[in-house]
Amino acid sequence: MERLTEFLVWLPAIVIGFSFHEYAHALVADRLGDHTPYYQGRLTINPLAHIDWLGFLLLALVHFGWAKPVQVNPLNFRRVTIRTGMMLVSLAGPAMNIVLAIAGLLGLKYLPFILTADNLVIAARLLEPLVWINVILAAFNLIPIPPLDGSKILAGLLPGQQAEFFYRLEPYGTVILMLLIVSGVMETVLNPFIHMVMGILNLIV
Repeated sequence: MERLTEFLVWLPAIVIGFSFHEYAHALVADRLGDHTPYYQGRLTINPLAHIDWLGFLLLALVHFGWAKPVQVNPLNFRRVTIRTGMMLVSLAGPAMNIVLAIAGLLGLKYLPFILTADNLVIAARLLEPLVWINVILAAFNLIPIPPLDGSKILAGLLPGQQAEFFYRLEPYGTVILMLLIVSGVMETVLNPFIHMVMGILNLIV
């Protein structure tokens, strides 16, 4: 019951983080000329458009899940190359999570001047998960392993042959990712990165 209660407290932050992350991918793809996300109903912050129900169920049970990936056709991009377009679309998701985390931190900083003590406790109970979930989502998705956003961002920055390595890695990326998670290596690597990002955002705010 305690774990269920905790999950329900964190649920709004999880839903917001996932929904805005995927919406950002869809929005940037649409602005670059690919309207595939629009036609598939992904150009929205409605969580129902972005929830993968298996990923959501696993999130509730084992605290690891995923949203429905936004499908993009890079051949439709205008004014940018395919590599640059995919880099921008991929960067949009983590960038949106960082914006949400900053918004949450600003709320925690300035709401004490506006709310009563009781309301402030409720607001803080909701905003703290919003900050942490979005920092975690941003940090996790920036890892350069396919299918995570970081692999496409790095591929867009590297020269051709080096970038090609990440494209060739894509069929095996999910297996590599799961092995890193199950073995505990991912947590060891990710935790310092998460706390570094949180420290930087705290300094900014």
